[in-house]
Amino acid sequence: MLAKVILDFGTARMRATTVAIPDPGPLERFLPDATPAAAFIRKGEGFVALGEVARFETDTLEAADVWWDEISSQIDHDSELPGLFGTGPLAIGSFTFDPDRSEDRSVLIVPEIIVGRRGDVSWMTRLGPRHRTTALPDRGEPTRAPQHVNVVGGSMGDELWTDIVASVIDLIRSDEVHKVVLARDLLVKASEPLDLRHVLGRLARDYPTTWAYLVDGMVGATPELLLRRQGALVTSRVLAGTVWRDAEGGSDPLAKAAELAQSQKDISEHEFAVESVASALAPYCQAMNVPEAPSVLKLPNVMHLSTDITGVVGDEASALTLAAALHPSAAVCGTPTHLALDIISELESLDRGRYAGPVGWVDAAGDGEWAIALRGGQVRADRPEEIQLFAGAGIVADSSPDVELEETAAKFVPMLQALGLA
Repeated sequence: MLAKVILDFGTARMRATTVAIPDPGPLERFLPDATPAAAFIRKGEGFVALGEVARFETDTLEAADVWWDEISSQIDHDSELPGLFGTGPLAIGSFTFDPDRSEDRSVLIVPEIIVGRRGDVSWMTRLGPRHRTTALPDRGEPTRAPQHVNVVGGSMGDELWTDIVASVIDLIRSDEVHKVVLARDLLVKASEPLDLRHVLGRLARDYPTTWAYLVDGMVGATPELLLRRQGALVTSRVLAGTVWRDAEGGSDPLAKAAELAQSQKDISEHEFAVESVASALAPYCQAMNVPEAPSVLKLPNVMHLSTDITGVVGDEASALTLAAALHPSAAVCGTPTHLALDIISELESLDRGRYAGPVGWVDAAGDGEWAIALRGGQVRADRPEEIQLFAGAGIVADSSPDVELEETAAKFVPMLQALGLA
């Protein structure tokens, strides 16, 4: 594990200052091109974060939780907006799907500057010595659209991936496991380093009801909220079961929604995911509500069966604690979890890295939001002109390999659009 403090304040405690600001306009415009930056935006709300005061690289959410508890206890906070959800000093993170089987590292970052909006209130938080300015940072340089972009491969071809799906279906039908989520990837290459601010901006514009995220080379727009903890209330949005529009976009949305709501295959897949989240949350909740039937969440490219689980938790269960308990859920792994993980490791033929892992933030009080890093991709520092895109599908007994392949193709669409390829 690596803990790195970027700024040295000597023996003085760190101080965060939060001030109300006029509406800053689109938050993503403050993202700089060169210096470290992060973002977490939905429907124009959320924040962008600039610079790094401290950084923690780890293998586990539990270790990150302990580290942030120690760091946040050393920060004094002056605020013009006390109690407003999401304000003040934050730690922003992106975690691996399976630390035991990944060469990637999870990361938790404490930013120097945060510019945010929630409802009609906007704010800025700066972390540093007492004398630091409260002036807004300059807007970033204009973003650059990707140039000469092409799909150059992936870890598995279509035929190999469908063969793997067929093998997993056989395992499920022989009662060795109930559900397995399989992922595949595409490698996309441009002629120059990718400007992830451009990708984030396209995703935030075209998919406003998702959580658009940018953290340490991970960028995407996920529809799935692993959890939100706000005071005593915890919420988790479970998505599993998918239909998609045809390539020409001519499908009748009402017919597609009805098809999804009546699909026994998708209902079964969704029930596994709901049960896994409800069971993981139960030990932390004094009360919990799990709807009896899912709703249909409509996105521009796909529809999902969706269930919002809510519960009442105690102060000792921080957002990071809850994320550690919930991840990986059946929505991104399968069930039973340990068997699904073993099958993924043996058959999937790729390192997911931080794809399908928690991505989000936590504040000094333990409140926060953690989504699942879906509909996205990862750019590595040593190959800034390349991005590895990921998409997955839940495999159950009634799955069809060719249909699951089509589902992953539909889930690649948001990132391909943002890169100018669809």
